[in-house]
Amino acid sequence: MIAKVIVDVPSRQTDRPFDYKVPADMEGWIEVGSRVGVPFGPRVLQGFVIELAETADVDPIKLKPLSELLDPVPPLLPDLIELAKWMSDKYCCSWTTALQAMVPAALKGKAERYISLNNDPDYLEEDYGLTALLPQEMLVWIGRQKQLKLETLQQRFPDYSAAIKEALLEGLLLEQTSIRDRLAIRKVLTVFPPDDEAAAREALQSFPARSAKQRELLAFMLERGEAMPLQALLAEAGGSPASVRALADKGLLGLHEVEQERDPYAGRNFQRTEPLPLMPGQQDVYERIAGTVTRGEPQALLLHGVTGSGKTEVYMQSIQHCLELGKQAIVLVPEISLTPQMVERFKGRFGDAVAVLHSRLSNGERYDEWRKIRSRRVQVAIGARSAIFAPFERIGLIIIDEEHESSYKQEESPKYHARDVAVRRARQHGAAVVLGSATPSLESFAAASRPPAPGKESALLPMPERVGSRPLPPVQVIDMRSELQDGNRSMFSRRLHAALAERLERGEQSVLLLNRRGYSTFVMCRSCGYTAACPHCDISLTYHQKSRALRCHYCGHAELAPKECPSCSSEHIRYFGTGTQRVEEELAKLFPGIRVIRMDVDTTSEKHAHEKLLKQFGERKADVLLGTQMVAKGLDFPFVTLVGVIAADTSLNLPDFRSAERTFQLLTQVAGRAGRHHLPGEVVIQTYSPEHYAILTAQQHDYAAFVREELKHRSVMGYPPFCRLVLVTMSHEQLPLLSSVSEQFAERLRGLAADEGVLGPLEGGLQRAMDILGPVASPISRMKDRYRFQCVIKYRGNIDVPALLKAAMSPFLEGSQPKLVQFSIDVDPQVIL
Repeated sequence: MIAKVIVDVPSRQTDRPFDYKVPADMEGWIEVGSRVGVPFGPRVLQGFVIELAETADVDPIKLKPLSELLDPVPPLLPDLIELAKWMSDKYCCSWTTALQAMVPAALKGKAERYISLNNDPDYLEEDYGLTALLPQEMLVWIGRQKQLKLETLQQRFPDYSAAIKEALLEGLLLEQTSIRDRLAIRKVLTVFPPDDEAAAREALQSFPARSAKQRELLAFMLERGEAMPLQALLAEAGGSPASVRALADKGLLGLHEVEQERDPYAGRNFQRTEPLPLMPGQQDVYERIAGTVTRGEPQALLLHGVTGSGKTEVYMQSIQHCLELGKQAIVLVPEISLTPQMVERFKGRFGDAVAVLHSRLSNGERYDEWRKIRSRRVQVAIGARSAIFAPFERIGLIIIDEEHESSYKQEESPKYHARDVAVRRARQHGAAVVLGSATPSLESFAAASRPPAPGKESALLPMPERVGSRPLPPVQVIDMRSELQDGNRSMFSRRLHAALAERLERGEQSVLLLNRRGYSTFVMCRSCGYTAACPHCDISLTYHQKSRALRCHYCGHAELAPKECPSCSSEHIRYFGTGTQRVEEELAKLFPGIRVIRMDVDTTSEKHAHEKLLKQFGERKADVLLGTQMVAKGLDFPFVTLVGVIAADTSLNLPDFRSAERTFQLLTQVAGRAGRHHLPGEVVIQTYSPEHYAILTAQQHDYAAFVREELKHRSVMGYPPFCRLVLVTMSHEQLPLLSSVSEQFAERLRGLAADEGVLGPLEGGLQRAMDILGPVASPISRMKDRYRFQCVIKYRGNIDVPALLKAAMSPFLEGSQPKLVQFSIDVDPQVIL
């Protein structure tokens, strides 16, 4: 049997399957998707079996055997192996990079080198000078160890590194390489009551006085009657591990290692909920989704429901239908901050059938949640974008909540979009994909709005009304230019100030959005104009007041805030712009005693911080929830009656064609947090651009009007959904080399596109066309000490752009490593900064 293996070396030269012989003792265990250790050059590396064959592509005599099988059950299913190949082709990444994105961090094994004595009789009889090379103490120590890491041996005997190396070369010591996971299954030493209770009670009477502690422990376990962890037993009953082991040796107690899952929700009781009656609009949507799941048709449906229209209840009833058919479901949520409320709802409805996967869990917790899925103990997975790779075998439904969110796009390789991967997985399983949003992305809306094929129904599922026909809250747009002219220099307009005071008086709650963290967005000297900038990136530093530090939000560089100007020594250093820390401080000044919860990256870095802060707000332990975009969506609190947007222009003026769309989405989503229950809501938006169509249409809650206006601009400029985009970013420490390679690459790509007959601007009704813009300096022209250039490729029609890019890059990816320009390819980029 031959195994074709993708080896864990993310390089272009090794991005292909390698053939290995399967040892006879592994043949019954090895499968497609198995993780194996393989000899690769002088090393042993981890790899994934992608195919089993009877013949090899090379001379079978030259084939090396697999070193070890790492898992009795393959961590990857055949459909995920196929999906990884598709991702590799679509997103221009190596096959192993795509495979590694699918397994938990705990399984990203590394090679460990182990040392043992050579027990061959010839070596021992001849005594090839082993005792002359190495001290007796070392030899005795090695002999006692079953498995001894080379690293451990070198640490204990640092003066003998050369001698150890010589002993290995002479064969006096043996070396074996083995792949070890970064994290193991947690096992806990557990004490069990006696098997023969009558014999144990009889023995209890005959314990000698000196064994009083053993007698107490045995009596405790007989009374308890159930197993408990050793540490818990000793904490509760006293005694020592030696006493327990003595009882186990006598056969009076059991002592075994027991697997213990790391459950992030252990000890939490989720209140059980029953399905709610659906409104007519909800019922129609549910029936469409349920019908698609029943028929097993792979189809993407866009659920366009206004905020508060009851999308979550439709999701849960659709999942219930899916489970009744014996199928499984995946639910993706965009932000970690959304997860606590969603987890509570889904655990309340489906109990232990739900596994939760998101990045704020520890590696151990994520691994154990993943194992629940792989061992078929749960039927629903909920989590952020990587949950799309949950190893289910019969997927019937994939739900992507708030599908417009940019966090569904991974910014590191593989730069996949969870929405596109979901559609591909659904095709493999015959599953339905439901994309839910009050403000769908223009690409999704355009695709769903196309006329359906003959005999097919529309992919657009509208839910235009809130549950209980509650009205959408009125939105006031405040022109901050007028406020300034009238002498108001505060960050709060008079209307927002008055509205906050009213809520405090009535005991209601408010949500304030400012999409900037920190205290000030930049620090400047008013004498000479010096601005504090990151020494490694072409970006200004943000001031954080709590730590009195300036931080770069791109590379993490931090330095203490200067007391005088580093350029001219002036003391006129001032902090400009407003961040969430500054708003918090201003609220405390204006409303003494106000209780504020601030949610941004700085306050939510600790584990379970989102959940803790939102729980406090839900229990009304705060008057105001202040935060960045993480407070804008998905949150549902009955006493929130005011939403204030401090600066609506933050995302509007970015040099990105999606800036208007993002502004509209953010304003509409945050406005939807107000007045969701029995109390009426109000929204106040502060802006310096009140006439902009993104703000005017958000004020009217008019998605259709925004889409009409935005599509006009996109059509004229030739941007999605009227074409597809690929962003190629090139970086290097040396600017002249980068400039030269960027020009050569663009020229080569144009030549290849011309040969294919597709080069040309996207105009004149051409069905297939490709336009190459650049190279130019990236908007952030230096990051982490590397200069950056970019090309933007626009194309329309069935063109294999990834293949053209790989061919255009290949001459620049060969040669000596230090000189190479780094290429980063982003297919369908969400941000072109």
